[in-house]
Amino acid sequence: MSFIPVVFPTKPKKPKKKSVRELRAEKAAEAAKTATGGAAPTYYPPGTSATGQPPSPTGRVVVDGDRRPVLDPDVLAAVVGPRERDLHPDPWIPARPETVEETGLTHEFLTELVLKHLYVRGAKSGHELAKTICLLFPLIETAITDLRQRRLVEVTKSSGNNQAAYIYNLTNEGRIRTRELLEGSRYVGPAPIQLDEFKEAVMNQRLQSLDRRLTRAEIAEGFSDLVLSDEAMATLGPAIASARSIFLHGYPGNGKTSIAERVSRLMTIPMYIPYAVLVEGEVMLLYDPRYHERVDFGDEEGPDIPESVSPLLGPAPLTDQRYVCVERPSVFVGGELTMDELDLQYDPYTKVYTAPFQLKAVGGALIIDDFGRQRMPPDELLNRWIVPLEKQVDFLSSHSGVRFEVPFECLLIFATNLDPSDLVDEAFLRRINYKIEVKDPDREAYEKIFKLVCSGLGVRYEPAAVEHIFNTYYGEKGISPRGCHPRDILNHLKAAAVYEGVSAELSPGALDQACRSYFLIMESGKMSDPDIRSLA
Repeated sequence: MSFIPVVFPTKPKKPKKKSVRELRAEKAAEAAKTATGGAAPTYYPPGTSATGQPPSPTGRVVVDGDRRPVLDPDVLAAVVGPRERDLHPDPWIPARPETVEETGLTHEFLTELVLKHLYVRGAKSGHELAKTICLLFPLIETAITDLRQRRLVEVTKSSGNNQAAYIYNLTNEGRIRTRELLEGSRYVGPAPIQLDEFKEAVMNQRLQSLDRRLTRAEIAEGFSDLVLSDEAMATLGPAIASARSIFLHGYPGNGKTSIAERVSRLMTIPMYIPYAVLVEGEVMLLYDPRYHERVDFGDEEGPDIPESVSPLLGPAPLTDQRYVCVERPSVFVGGELTMDELDLQYDPYTKVYTAPFQLKAVGGALIIDDFGRQRMPPDELLNRWIVPLEKQVDFLSSHSGVRFEVPFECLLIFATNLDPSDLVDEAFLRRINYKIEVKDPDREAYEKIFKLVCSGLGVRYEPAAVEHIFNTYYGEKGISPRGCHPRDILNHLKAAAVYEGVSAELSPGALDQACRSYFLIMESGKMSDPDIRSLA
């Protein structure tokens, strides 16, 4: 994978964390140097070798003629899976911090976090504390030692012969001190990462940086269960492949929401996000199970890449456990969206922030459905997105007035059934890369949809059924055909058949009963309101 350098001119750039590949290469080289009595081994980076032969796809380190895997195929498959490895053979994986300095956290923050964990979870061993805080035990060992010297933490018993096996608990003084700390922040969870590190992680995994774009065949396969016109696919394909913003408009019931859902499903390469981010000394929760689906590695905790810290502590994962591997998120918001939800959400009880929707969608898709029906004027919502769309950065504010920059790296999709000329101006449309009108289906597309729905419901398709609906309702009644009509009409017909205890058939009588209840036909045979074209 090609890493994208991130430059923040207002702050000094932190040294870039080493990848899993680099760390394993260094450890292999150090081991070889020790085995050869201190002689410096020859190192060939991935992509080269002493013989000039191309290395394996995972990359190799050559040490005195011995080819050692940097990231062997089994481990790589466990971390990202075969389908993702095919799309992105060199994924970004966060390497674990080896020192407290590499965590970006202060000694004081770690000691307070240890106290809170012991207060909430009770007595724990050093191993258990390290696991819940998501850091190696040596990184919290100094904090525990300091707390013991201050008589805030004590050892109650031992299950082994090293400090990681000791069972720790709070003293009375420790409980009093922890209650004071909880008044300032009630966060008890994995150690957060710094904001600058979060920015770097996002940039290394942004959609536009992936090695390979989706092809025409892959995009067509992703929409195989929908019937879209060639014109729509001709615009939709490049929009998805480029991972740029999309504006979907058209009459209701023609599949705009369905299109947005399938766009997000096409982003199959997983990514790593942190559980929490530290911003100006405050914790911001990012991981949300409602939107972030953990990648299933076949066990509860994910893959452990064996790499012993020491003979006493045993094996430990090489990846940074403060991150969680998730599928690319898809965040849907609709008419319930408010402007407050697009900024940090502060909980006055826990004293912890929650990331807004656009930050939870980082690396994935943010779909604003029913655009124009939110609880604020459309132009106010549009103005909120002008800077993020132009600069790929967003600005959030804390409750204390501190304003800071965060990455805006998500595929933004607007979907509306209102007239775009009444909602957006030229300046905003210029910033939306792709505008796609989802039109009413023609007769041929309507028949294809009808067949697909019949197949799904187990109803035998009859060409005369479509002819009857078009002549009786779309022709005589002046109703416009929508993409959702076959699904809804056949669901009505199926429900009536189940109620009557008969098999569902596309007879004229059954179709008329379903259509009349669905289209809201009055006794006069006209629609109750000429503007009501669909109830979908």
